[in-house]
Amino acid sequence: MFDGLTDKLSSAFAKITSRGVLNEKDIDEAMREIRVALLEADVSLPVVKSFIAQVREQALGEKVVKSVKPGQMVVKIVHDELVRLLGSEDEGLNLNAVPPACILMVGLQGSGKTTSTAKIAAKLKKQKKVLLASLDVYRPAAQEQLAQLAEKIGVASLPIIKGEKPLEITRRALKEGKNGGYEVIILDSAGRLHIDNELMNEVVEVKKLAQPVETLLVADSMMGQDACNVAREFNEKVGLTGIVLTRIDGSSRAGAALSMKMVSGVAIKFLGTGEKIEEFEVFHPDRLAGRILGQGDVVSLVEKTMEKIDRAEAEQMAQKMLKGKFDLEDMLAQLRQVQKLGSLGGLIGMIPGLSKFRSQIEQAGVGDNLIKKQEAVILSMTKEERRNPDIIKASRKKRIAAGAGVDVHDVNKLLKSYEQMSTMMKRMGKLGGMKGLAAQMMGKNPLGGMGFPGGKGRRFPF
Repeated sequence: MFDGLTDKLSSAFAKITSRGVLNEKDIDEAMREIRVALLEADVSLPVVKSFIAQVREQALGEKVVKSVKPGQMVVKIVHDELVRLLGSEDEGLNLNAVPPACILMVGLQGSGKTTSTAKIAAKLKKQKKVLLASLDVYRPAAQEQLAQLAEKIGVASLPIIKGEKPLEITRRALKEGKNGGYEVIILDSAGRLHIDNELMNEVVEVKKLAQPVETLLVADSMMGQDACNVAREFNEKVGLTGIVLTRIDGSSRAGAALSMKMVSGVAIKFLGTGEKIEEFEVFHPDRLAGRILGQGDVVSLVEKTMEKIDRAEAEQMAQKMLKGKFDLEDMLAQLRQVQKLGSLGGLIGMIPGLSKFRSQIEQAGVGDNLIKKQEAVILSMTKEERRNPDIIKASRKKRIAAGAGVDVHDVNKLLKSYEQMSTMMKRMGKLGGMKGLAAQMMGKNPLGGMGFPGGKGRRFPF
């Protein structure tokens, strides 16, 4: 979602960070490029004007002009203003209420509201006893959809009684929540195709009855500036405490995320990064600003890794590496661990300095499709072949390729990647693990020619 904006801002910054001295003309030129980048990203015009004015005023200050690295100071000012624009501070859920605390989900139809309801419940269930209740009696099978999602993530859902009205369901959910010892109740209200007064009045009545501690609007980032208008309307008529911005993994421009806080007056609290339940993040303004400016987001990457990666499996793999043992079953396990972390493009954006190479990496064919193709090739092998790849000759390669639905060339590429990884693991074992490997790479570089920086290949080790 932020790729286009990141590329344009990086281009603007490259011109000023390469200069030892900046004058007013240089700064004005950079501001023009940043203004165009923001407008092309569909950021609201009043927001762009305010943002540029704030950045320019600080960039022309004596502290910046006389700085040793004025270009870097301007980048820092832009980063800080982005953080301010996005919300300055992390605003998590406020559940400090006498149990059961109630969360009311509102939004337009098709924005991902029901799925977001389940995603929030999945995050909360680790610390809280959660009950879900669907108030959507208008969309066919909406209540059944939430019940199925609740079962999938392992939380309770209010039993469905046909013919009940939203207020009656709310009253029953509150009673069940109190009697059942639930700590959090999440009410999934009916979606609407537009700002409908009748349905808006209905959700206002539900809110009066439920007295929620949080009223969250689920907004689709694909709507662009319209998402900001919807947020403003809902805030004025219902009263919001936060926003869940969905589909930020799509090809939409970044305007909604950057304009939402200032235009609507309501903070973004969660980001929906994909269709899967686990593809859901707590919103951190400083981290998102870092991603937009191509500075990565190592903290989120580490958190995601700790949450998704099987620790016992990782430790077992580390032991095998220290012994210099690595076969295709281990490679398959590694590929699956990477898939748990989400799309490769998303991971690249979190690694500082690597986002600018995203297009080159994608053009080289390194992406999610490649990982899936490699997984299919390995799964097409017998256990004996996975554990002893040396036996894979021409006839076996043809059978494996046919079974995976790929060409023999793809099998050869996988085996070559495996050989490189296997050699690296063996060297790590001899050197005593990562520390020994790092020391050698800083010195003699024993991995020369394997595709690592500094080696003869000078290419990515994919």
